Amino acid sequence: MLKAELRKQMLQKRQALAAEEVQLRSQRIADLFFQHFALQPGQMVHVFLPILKNNEVNTWLIIEQLWREYPMVRVAVPVTDVAKNVLSHHHLTEEAVLVENTWGIPEPQDAHVIQAQEVDIVLLPLLAFDKSGHRVGYGKGFYDRFLAGCRPDVLKVGLSLEPPVEQITDTNLFDVPLDAVVMPEGVWRKEI
Repeated sequence: MLKAELRKQMLQKRQALAAEEVQLRSQRIADLFFQHFALQPGQMVHVFLPILKNNEVNTWLIIEQLWREYPMVRVAVPVTDVAKNVLSHHHLTEEAVLVENTWGIPEPQDAHVIQAQEVDIVLLPLLAFDKSGHRVGYGKGFYDRFLAGCRPDVLKVGLSLEPPVEQITDTNLFDVPLDAVVMPEGVWRKEI
């Protein structure tokens, strides 16, 4: 299936979900993330902050558990530079002041900047993914550019409210495949 068609279908499907259903699926995703991925002291986990009104995976469940149970793991979040079409990355603490950007994404103000090379695990937003680990996002390429600047060993984990589709047919060389995807039904992992 083509990315544009899949993006349109999944946006409609997501909009039709009740907020309670999104919260239930988000909790299951958070639970499975902590069950299936070992976290080490000193690691940096990069997490997107959700646009809750758009029924995105509620990553606050993961962030708050990291703060509570893994105080030696640092959390980084993206800040969008719309003019330059790039993300910068900032250390997120419980004291951070968040302000919504033009797309309704909460972003920390005056937080310490993190370099892409410092990130160990990236939790990626997506609308859909296929059985080869290719993802469909909102179509701006922010995360593919970010991942290109990360270390080769960075663990790329998508968070999906839906199971995979068979195949995304219009992938290209700039699409960075995922290593794993956590969804309410379980965890998909790239075959080695």
